[in-house]
Amino acid sequence: MATSAPAPERVARRAPAHERARRQRDDQLLMHRNQGGDARARDELIERYMPLARSLALRYRRASEPLDDLVQVASVGLVKAVDRWDPDRGLAFSSYAVPTILGEIRRYFRDATWDVRPARDLQELCLSVEEAREKLWGELGRSPTVADLAERLNRSPEEVVEALQATEGRSIRSLDAPVHEEEGDSASAGDLIGDDDAEYARVEAGITIERMTGILDERAREILRLRFQEDLLQSEIAERVGCSQMHVSRIIRSSLEKLYDYGKRG
Repeated sequence: MATSAPAPERVARRAPAHERARRQRDDQLLMHRNQGGDARARDELIERYMPLARSLALRYRRASEPLDDLVQVASVGLVKAVDRWDPDRGLAFSSYAVPTILGEIRRYFRDATWDVRPARDLQELCLSVEEAREKLWGELGRSPTVADLAERLNRSPEEVVEALQATEGRSIRSLDAPVHEEEGDSASAGDLIGDDDAEYARVEAGITIERMTGILDERAREILRLRFQEDLLQSEIAERVGCSQMHVSRIIRSSLEKLYDYGKRG
């Protein structure tokens, strides 16, 4: 009895396996030629797997990192894989190249893209958080929460928040960089930074005096308040409390001496 032809779907399922086996034999042949001194074989093997390197670079694409730079880093990882792969060990080249290329990309993000560099383990966590965020965004159809990321990475929410905060410090922004533009006018980041308020020192002095003047009587405290908090002249204080300007001066001097001695003892 004649055997029936195999079903098309079965052929389709077997074809990729046959293709992979043929490709693996071709890769081994190219590598043996390369080891024999045929530089063209090395170039051919690199060229054959450049699409793989580019696809892995696309996986790690970030708005702050030019794609060309990532492709270049992935290409370096591919060249390292070609130079280190041993075809006689039975491992397919693609199986060896993928982790080698990914390792090169991860090292690039870890070592070359941080202006403010955190600890090594935090850098690794930042990269894992970014990868998990992109995957969860596609799976959930929304921006993942801290709880979502913590569950996916099996880390605490506090660790995820720390990684997210560290990621914000990956690059330094120039104070001259524009923040927004309205009707032709632009504001820089530096324009939005406030200046030191000259009143801060006066307020701090007033708080310090108020805390320390418990050793003084009520009249002396009032005179010091009028002098150092309201910045009145001694003549104005004298009119306010009903005594001579000379008496106000003596009270201020003796009170300051008491506060000085008290501060030295404290």
